[in-house]
Amino acid sequence: MDKHSTAAADGYLSIVLHAHLPYVRYPEHERHLEERWLYEAVTETYLPLLEVFGGLLDDNVDFAVTLSLSPTLIEMLRDRILMDRYGSHLDGLIELSEKEVVRVRRDRDFAPLARMYLKRFVRIRRLYEDVFRKDLVGGFRRLAETGRVRIITCAATHAYLPALMAVPEAAAAQVRIGCDHYRKIFGHEPEGIWLPECGFVPALDGLLRRNGLGYFFLDSHGLLNAVPRRHAAGIYAPIRTPSGVAAFARDADSSRQVWSSAEGYPGDFDYRDFYRDIGFDLDAGYVGPYLPAGVRTFTGLKYFRITGKSDRKSPYVPEKAIAKARLHAEHFVSAKNAQIRLLRETLKIPPVVTAAFDAELFGHWWFEGPEWLDYLLRRGSLRKNSFRFTSAGEYILTHPQIETAMPAASSWGDKGYSSTWIHASNQWIYRHLHKAAKLHLECCRRHPRAEGVLRRALNQASRELLLAQASDWAFMMKTGNASDFAKNEFSAHIGNFFLLHEEISGGRIDRAQLMQLEKKNNLFKEMDYRTFCRAGATLS
Repeated sequence: MDKHSTAAADGYLSIVLHAHLPYVRYPEHERHLEERWLYEAVTETYLPLLEVFGGLLDDNVDFAVTLSLSPTLIEMLRDRILMDRYGSHLDGLIELSEKEVVRVRRDRDFAPLARMYLKRFVRIRRLYEDVFRKDLVGGFRRLAETGRVRIITCAATHAYLPALMAVPEAAAAQVRIGCDHYRKIFGHEPEGIWLPECGFVPALDGLLRRNGLGYFFLDSHGLLNAVPRRHAAGIYAPIRTPSGVAAFARDADSSRQVWSSAEGYPGDFDYRDFYRDIGFDLDAGYVGPYLPAGVRTFTGLKYFRITGKSDRKSPYVPEKAIAKARLHAEHFVSAKNAQIRLLRETLKIPPVVTAAFDAELFGHWWFEGPEWLDYLLRRGSLRKNSFRFTSAGEYILTHPQIETAMPAASSWGDKGYSSTWIHASNQWIYRHLHKAAKLHLECCRRHPRAEGVLRRALNQASRELLLAQASDWAFMMKTGNASDFAKNEFSAHIGNFFLLHEEISGGRIDRAQLMQLEKKNNLFKEMDYRTFCRAGATLS
């Protein structure tokens, strides 16, 4: 247990970051557009966060952060093909930055920015190759060993679990495989879980407990509408479910202040504009060699600040942006001090404020986000504050007396329930997912001791079903962002599953085709198809 968790305080601030990307791996394509989602996140979020946390540890800052890493993200960060391609991607960014230094050398506003990007990308490459030796998962594992960053698990492929409960074994397998994967990577049991999209229904309660999980996170109304109705603590103290798992609620005010581009810090006019990128602004012949198949997309080199609603943007000034990030971090600390003092007086107990965010907000969507987080953790660790940083695991240890109630069905999506992932734009996928889950469960039970090619086919069918269940596809279909890509990915994975199931049932497995699928969708190399039967047993 961290030493700071025992210190007296008016209350606690729990920073929770959720890191996840859908599985995007296309070995058959040398440069695939969607693989860049991973490369951008590594450059702009994951390596900068590792650098921030490392600096805090070097300076002996008394901080605490909870970080969930989805199994699909971990699998991609451990994939040799993807990481080799990431190295080539970095080389391209450095080469493009060198060209930009020359191109804008006489531009008073842009020349310093081009040099900044070149220096930044060279530093990122040094971190990747020399500091972390291309092993980011190892870097996160070492962070976890310090106790300052508590790493927790997630469902196997980030499935929206409430939508799978028509076949409960499907949700059980997602949780079981996520926990098994965490154990393999980190060498011990996960203490908590990030439920994908904070999606919860009461039927999940016993399932979480039987997988040994101690806590999870919900949106605020999940606790506010708990049964029985809880005392005045509201969302500022966790509850224990009937099975004994603790549920913590996300503080909407904290999230809105940091998350919202309209009301929160990231929309400040001094911050870098995400959308104005030279990948769109410059001549196609110039930037084309650094884009996948010549498709216009982001390069990461952006020269303008948000400025305002006008299309006429002003040049980005890093010094002003960093100063603003520190000012906003100071404001956040001050606001949390005031909030926690007021809650302490009102509730008569030390409140815990849970500020939960997608990790990719920091650096990718909000360029200055890592600087803001670094300053927040440094400033918030000072003893003059009314709060102490804590994690859910630490809080449970120091505050074992927790009220029992059943959280309400909820998510952190639009309208707070399932309307994002079960919507007119995507609801058609569930009849296929439910049918596939039933067929796979029956097939696994028919072959309890499969060997050889049959075992391989059953394992690959499991992978394809898990990938089809990812919440990302339904989300993209609903929002319209990359909707066609999401439909194609879902159709490919569910199609692969039904093809494998038909071959398994007919006793005619195409070995060459199976090998191709194993090479392409090769996550969870230790997959055991019997997990679907074993996970289902935890429901009884």
